[in-house]
Amino acid sequence: MTPQLLPLSHDPTGMTDAPVISASSEALNPAQQLAASFGIAARADEKTAPQPLLIIAGAGTGKTSTLAHRVANLLLGGVHPDRIALMTFSRRAALEMTRRAERITADAMAADNAKRGRRSSINPASRLTWSGTFHSVGNRILRDYAESLGLDPTFSVIDRGDSGDLIDVLRQEQGLAKKARRFPRKDTCLGIYSRCVNTQGTLQETLETAYPWCMEWETELTSLFAAYVRAKQDQQLLDYDDLLLYWHTLMQEPLLAADIGGRFDHVLVDEYQDTNTLQAEILLAMKPDGAGLCVVGDDAQSIYSFRAANVDNILKFPERFTPNANVVKLEQNYRSVQPILDAANRLMADSESQYQKDLHSSRASKQRPRYVMVEDDIGQSEYVVAQILAAREEGTALREQAVLMRRAHDSDVLEVELTRRNIPYVKYGGLKFLEAAHVKDVLALLRFADNPRNRVAGFRTLQLLPGVGPATAGDAINLLTAADDKRGALTNFVPPAAAQEDWTAFIDLYQSLAGSETWAGQMTRLRTWYEPHIERLHGNAHVRAADIEQLEALASQYTTRERFLTELTLDPPAASSDEAGNAHLDEDYLILSTVHSAKGQEWDRVFLLNVTDGNFPNEFAADDPLMIDEERRLLYVAMTRARNDLHLMSPLRFYITQQRQYGGKHLYGARSRFLTDEVLRTFETCHFPEKDAEAVPTRLQVRIDAGAKMRSMWGAGD
Repeated sequence: MTPQLLPLSHDPTGMTDAPVISASSEALNPAQQLAASFGIAARADEKTAPQPLLIIAGAGTGKTSTLAHRVANLLLGGVHPDRIALMTFSRRAALEMTRRAERITADAMAADNAKRGRRSSINPASRLTWSGTFHSVGNRILRDYAESLGLDPTFSVIDRGDSGDLIDVLRQEQGLAKKARRFPRKDTCLGIYSRCVNTQGTLQETLETAYPWCMEWETELTSLFAAYVRAKQDQQLLDYDDLLLYWHTLMQEPLLAADIGGRFDHVLVDEYQDTNTLQAEILLAMKPDGAGLCVVGDDAQSIYSFRAANVDNILKFPERFTPNANVVKLEQNYRSVQPILDAANRLMADSESQYQKDLHSSRASKQRPRYVMVEDDIGQSEYVVAQILAAREEGTALREQAVLMRRAHDSDVLEVELTRRNIPYVKYGGLKFLEAAHVKDVLALLRFADNPRNRVAGFRTLQLLPGVGPATAGDAINLLTAADDKRGALTNFVPPAAAQEDWTAFIDLYQSLAGSETWAGQMTRLRTWYEPHIERLHGNAHVRAADIEQLEALASQYTTRERFLTELTLDPPAASSDEAGNAHLDEDYLILSTVHSAKGQEWDRVFLLNVTDGNFPNEFAADDPLMIDEERRLLYVAMTRARNDLHLMSPLRFYITQQRQYGGKHLYGARSRFLTDEVLRTFETCHFPEKDAEAVPTRLQVRIDAGAKMRSMWGAGD
């Protein structure tokens, strides 16, 4: 494709008084400076919004710093923080971006004031109040416009676990779990529903393209999803997908779309390659002509199509705003040594649909990345462990080394070897903080107090009491549902004998939480009530109580219960005390991670397991050119996580049974189709263990005309 690229000599504003971040502009290269200042007015009275801008930021090219500087330039140009919407894909990223932008702004103001000897009218303490994830921004907008959508502004946001539980209840009610032929499980049903919503495709299209094994259930799934939507509406619940779906629905009304879009002069979006169809259409409705819209991303790192991300959003961005769209490419890499970038560039050169990039670095190295052929997964593990320990002895900490994999179970054999060799490690993709049962208990009680119509939360909460099972909890929820005074209804419920002793304390807690408008102290009261129940419910009370204390500390950072519950649901903490396992026994630990979980991270040394056809690309992508492209991008993401050393591991065989001796069944690994001869020339190819030349027997120089012998067997002589 040939987008309109801005030359680095381009005047970014057409003004002679453009904002300049003198305090830190030396940290930006020319391309970054252009991206950070393009089209930004220098004066608060200049109302012309800049033309739409796409910043193609290759791996490790400093996109976070560039976007933070752009936000700072907007603030320095007099744009009020409330007129800026900054959307990212994690709360942590939003907070980091906000902190950087505010720090850069304050530094620039201080330098400018010192130079000019005057005070500035810009408030360095101004907060970017509309900085957050797509879902969190959508949550706030929906509460502001709830009446237009027929929503109660106090609606509850439920997480994936609760969504799955609700679908499971409906599966049971509709008799789908007892079908003669196996009906899809709740997680599969939720995945189908989510994909339909986020791609804006029909159920039939979704089943045909992503879930062909479920096509026979189209009629039943339609009925299930209709019941799921009704149940959520009855209980005033919104799931992740609803936050975008309702926001998208809101934007279909021209007057409301204009009103919402008019609240912001500038809309900036990070990781644009990960947006789905709904998100792209929301942005287009907010800024139909693209004025004030700036998106940042890397098409080569679009690897989330299984979450309905649509790489065409970034690839076709210039077409949607022709002829006004502008593109700036960031190609100077600050992470990796040049040989690693040479390999990554050569890999992506074979992709047919992309923005061509030539990543380059000032960090030279004589060490090329390694392509290592090993006998099997045991040999692979032995090589990786030997290399990790050798690097540790040379001064590279374990936590600066990572082992990446296509699928979480690819590291099973390696983990056994790490345990045997007493090497501590953390594996990303394990139990998440909010998935821990005790944390879900506490949050369910808070959600139930916040919204008594939330049957899922109420059902879990009531079963925390001794003697209360699903049937009793269901009876209590039904009583509450039928009552006008929902928060007082439970006082009339007669609990089973085993719950009598704890019932009064529970009702007192529930009513104090539900009836209080003051958030401060609520988590302390809840923790005090819950802690005596932990041992009976889950065991290991000491560790779990510490998690609840951690949750209480986290809650203190929020001003309201609704904000705490919503933000925690939309962007949960990544880890709990359970996730790292025994790694805390050592001051250092190795990182294990899937490639998808590793995106955005970097390490000194990276080992990528099982780089063979069937893994890269995945066997299920073989007949789909679009999926093949994404698989290439996945390999690219893995390779560009490495700063100094990269090792691609290629086992020659994979065992398909646990029997590894006496003729155990195995498959031979084929070289990945992505590793063409041209790509492999950028690698150092080696074997492990190294072949011993003296051990290879000398071959006798005897030649036999075997072909003639074979032909003569069938009377086909010369």
